[in-house]
Amino acid sequence: MAAPTVSTALAWHARPGALAHFVADLIADQVSHLRPGGSTLPERPWPLDLALNEEGLGLDSLERLAVASALNEALHLHESGIEDLLLVRQRFGEWLEVAAEGLAVFDARLTFRTSGSNGSGKPCIHTLASLQQEVAHLATLTPTAHRVLSAVPAHHIYGFLFTVLLPARLGCEEVLDVRRQTPQALAQRMRPGDLLISHPAHWVLVARHAGRLPDGVHGVTSTAPCPDSVAHDLEAIGLERLTQVYGSSETAGIGTRSSAAAPYRLMPFWSRDAGDANRLLRTGPQGTVFRHAIQDRLEWSTAGEFSVCGRLDEAVQVGGTNVFPSRIRQVLLGHPQIADAAVRLMAPEEGARLKAFIVPAPGADPHALRAELWSWTEARLGAPDRPKAYTLGDHLPRNAMGKLADWPLGPQISSA
Repeated sequence: MAAPTVSTALAWHARPGALAHFVADLIADQVSHLRPGGSTLPERPWPLDLALNEEGLGLDSLERLAVASALNEALHLHESGIEDLLLVRQRFGEWLEVAAEGLAVFDARLTFRTSGSNGSGKPCIHTLASLQQEVAHLATLTPTAHRVLSAVPAHHIYGFLFTVLLPARLGCEEVLDVRRQTPQALAQRMRPGDLLISHPAHWVLVARHAGRLPDGVHGVTSTAPCPDSVAHDLEAIGLERLTQVYGSSETAGIGTRSSAAAPYRLMPFWSRDAGDANRLLRTGPQGTVFRHAIQDRLEWSTAGEFSVCGRLDEAVQVGGTNVFPSRIRQVLLGHPQIADAAVRLMAPEEGARLKAFIVPAPGADPHALRAELWSWTEARLGAPDRPKAYTLGDHLPRNAMGKLADWPLGPQISSA
């Protein structure tokens, strides 16, 4: 058995509610990947006696194995040799006990997965010490927070940093899950000193529908660039400050800014790699320097300030999730009545989801094809990956240079 590596301070997983939020969010996320057509889970928070099998969460034996494997990977329960107990225990509370027992022995590393469009993503291992190093800096940006309102899942690295580690660092009164509240209800629940952790798609709804916010409310946004117009709209309804965080599952946080259109400023433990424009250097808590590849094109205004100029891997963000239009196009091309397709993010004035241009195969009935597109994609793609509007035509739109061009929004496809 591994030697204990837990500090004498109250560990994150020992704080009331933290481990339950993490595990519940991970289970729900895994179920959404295992059942891309959709699955209804019980309202959270889940009771400790909630069964994992068909009587409760509805997991069959293969699904339980998949979810248990994901939880073991995330919390490194194998380091304590306790992971097999997840396949024996039958209830949510018992899984929490297994996780707590494993973390009490070893909690020095965690694994987060990128939000890839194929539902699995890439595993990214981080030391708890490096995450705590980042949180020590983040705490200086939001020192007055009394409560944290969370609109993001706790098992993703952004949510873990800001809704698990940061509240502990700041000594916040409580962490509230507000993902199932309307913007209007959220605004009524806010009070001075609150810190709302969210992502751009949610901030758009808050700016549009919440109305006037109480004085002294701060916000944090990440997972995708926040349009300057949204930041200005939030300021207009009373948000005192919006901190924008740039980073990724691979790197954790890299830089922050608190003013729309301003450059990002590197966190103090990051620096540029003079020998490689596509890499950054991070100095860890013990002084060790690590090189990290970055996924975006960065334009530097000073040695420590930069602007983000687009993805190198061509991923786009939908609701805080990385999706890859080229992969979704390949799924569409698998339909026997589709000859060609193009997928891209909607223009800002059109929405915040994907749209697709479809070229029907010779002899295909365009009306029948349009009618079945929802069921076809629902069975093969997760919710963020599904185009929400389709345009059909004889050929893909191209500009004078022969390159693919944008197209007007087609009729929206809605689920039943």
